[in-house]
Amino acid sequence: MTDRARLGIGIRGAVQGVGFRPFVWRLAHALGLAGWVVNDARGVVLEVEGPRAACEAFLARVGAEAPPAARIHALEHAWLAPAGFERFEIRASDGGGERRAALLPDLATCPACLAETRDPAERRHRYPFTNCTECGPRFTIVRALPYDRPNTTMAGFALCAECAREYADPADRRFHAQPIACPRCGPSLALTAPDGAPLARGDDALRRAAAAVRDGEVVAVKGLGGYHLVCDAADAAAVARLRERKPRHEKPFAIMARDLDEARALCAVDDAAAEALTSSAAPILLLPRRPGAAVAANVAPGMPTLGVMLPATPLHHLLLAEVGRAVVATSGNLTDEPIATDDAEARARLGHVADLFLAHDRPIERHVDDSVAWVVGGEVALLRRARGFAPLPVRVRGEWPPVLAVGAHLKNTVALAVGPQVFVSQHVGDLETPEAMAAFERVIADFLRMYGVAPAAVAHDLHPDYVSTQWARRFAAERGVPLEGVQHHHAHLAACLAEHGVEGRALGVTWDGTGYGADGTVWGGEFLSGDAAGFERVAHLRPFRLPGGEAAVEEPRRTAVALLWETFGAAALERLDLAPVASFGAHERGLLERMLERGVSAPLTTSAGRLFDGLAALVGLHPRVTFEGQAAMAFEFAADPDERGAYPVHAVPGPGPLVLDWRPLVEALVADLGLGVERATIAARAHGALVHAIVAVAAAAGEARVALTGGCFQNRRLLEATAAALRARGHEVLTHRVVPPNDGGVSLGQAAVAAARRTGR
Repeated sequence: MTDRARLGIGIRGAVQGVGFRPFVWRLAHALGLAGWVVNDARGVVLEVEGPRAACEAFLARVGAEAPPAARIHALEHAWLAPAGFERFEIRASDGGGERRAALLPDLATCPACLAETRDPAERRHRYPFTNCTECGPRFTIVRALPYDRPNTTMAGFALCAECAREYADPADRRFHAQPIACPRCGPSLALTAPDGAPLARGDDALRRAAAAVRDGEVVAVKGLGGYHLVCDAADAAAVARLRERKPRHEKPFAIMARDLDEARALCAVDDAAAEALTSSAAPILLLPRRPGAAVAANVAPGMPTLGVMLPATPLHHLLLAEVGRAVVATSGNLTDEPIATDDAEARARLGHVADLFLAHDRPIERHVDDSVAWVVGGEVALLRRARGFAPLPVRVRGEWPPVLAVGAHLKNTVALAVGPQVFVSQHVGDLETPEAMAAFERVIADFLRMYGVAPAAVAHDLHPDYVSTQWARRFAAERGVPLEGVQHHHAHLAACLAEHGVEGRALGVTWDGTGYGADGTVWGGEFLSGDAAGFERVAHLRPFRLPGGEAAVEEPRRTAVALLWETFGAAALERLDLAPVASFGAHERGLLERMLERGVSAPLTTSAGRLFDGLAALVGLHPRVTFEGQAAMAFEFAADPDERGAYPVHAVPGPGPLVLDWRPLVEALVADLGLGVERATIAARAHGALVHAIVAVAAAAGEARVALTGGCFQNRRLLEATAAALRARGHEVLTHRVVPPNDGGVSLGQAAVAAARRTGR
């Protein structure tokens, strides 16, 4: 009687492009097993045959010892009758069947490849496109599944004999590394003028670009998912020129440090932050800035934090080493536009911004910005989901129908539900320009083509004027697909529940700038009790007007006047001792009075984001803003970390939802201004008031689980204080980690709501 056995294994997840097949080959050889392994449209499929004990050892080790970059979502196995395999082989990929294999994001340079670029004895010494199965481009080069070289933008680069040998050797770490390249056969660098005139090639191009950065010039550098605009982070004049040309007047720039040691010299970096910075995702991380950090003040004006990342490619490692210090590395775009990817497009859009262009000839298939994250409660959480994370799926409970979700108007992402996973796109951005809409449409076309899915429904925001809503209606009409309109704040709640994989109801504290309400008004300070299938609005902030509509978003002083009007009546406009009122002339105050009195061009809102803006303006911070969230951020940073006092906020019961009346807060704040209380104390007491208000509503709602979601929970003081207070009272608190709390997570929530409606659960 023989103990010979055959074991079939199917592995689903992000397991293509990470060296999984050569890992399987090596493991099978080590255990003396025959069989085969293949990539298919769902992941990796394999069979091993040999002594049963060896097969059992293989089963125990294949998941536990998988390559570091692999993300295994499911591993299924079955025992089969022996087939008589005599050797182990890696078979050609099978592209048939339902496509569920997760595309891998681009991976930051691994230590082995980085060491090669620094070793004069290596043939890839100083080669900017060095990669292997553990690092390099993935999502930005793939054109179709399965992920094989002919299906990538590397298809046009024929392998030299040495690279072909590495590619074909299962024992080599570059076995089937699809972007494999070397100086002889791979992509190369070129330095050009803004008009495209060639200036240098190869290593000379890199050295001259670095010299230009040191000399104070702005260089457009083509990276993985698009161009960066690069200048010396310590050169205030260079940063000022970049701000003027982009234009980006005050919004913080990200910086790229040479290595972890330099990052630590600039910012406070704890263990969690260090792990994130050096991970294969290599996101921009928001970190406390060290006093005296060698970074120009105008990189992040008035901010106590810096957005820091480390180089994610050999090109950036080599460039930073030549420059010799940290650089500004901001997205290569103009305001409200997506990042530039094509060389001619980049010169056309950025020719007046950059002094030089450092480009390469590897095509970028799709734009991908840098991800942005922060460390909260010892864990890394995303604020912008892009390079290093997209398009990894969010695993969900059960099998969802195929739903396309088109996301929000601002910070747009797109989501596609396929069975037990939802693929969430890279950050698209604000859908304010034709270029942004073109990127939005490309992302959708990408997803539908790559996964071969015909959506059973299209989910969209309720706002009728959003261009994403209008696109969804056209698409649905053309395809004969049903539409699922999803209320904005319900989508936020559903996204938080989906990323945690929890079932059952929760109280969603959904605070953001604005969202189209179920009643047609502007919501934003919401307490929704429910789940993906439905919700009840159990409480909200007391409504107030936004005089001038969008003008109030750009001028928080208008919102401040509206808060004063609601609190003190028409007499508020005579309070010239208060900065927001005094900033308007007599004629302007008259116009504001008529707007507020008659409700003309002054829509009502319950927005927590606008409330923060108004409070900031009341204490003299940013009567006007140049970017979203500027006033609210300043108000957060102004708060005294040691102040524990809180102004009053009254919960007013009514026939409908509970109403949080913030007018007592404004009364107390104005009184403290009159007494000369410091701004730091006032800001802290206002934060305390809102934390207490959230806790009071949670107690009244009676939900054990509370989800904190929406852009306002990017305020660290609000988030951490609220979560701590809720947990102290026995609540389970859910916060975002995998998708952002802002509108970048809305597409996931829309998909969740649409799936729940269509499955009846």
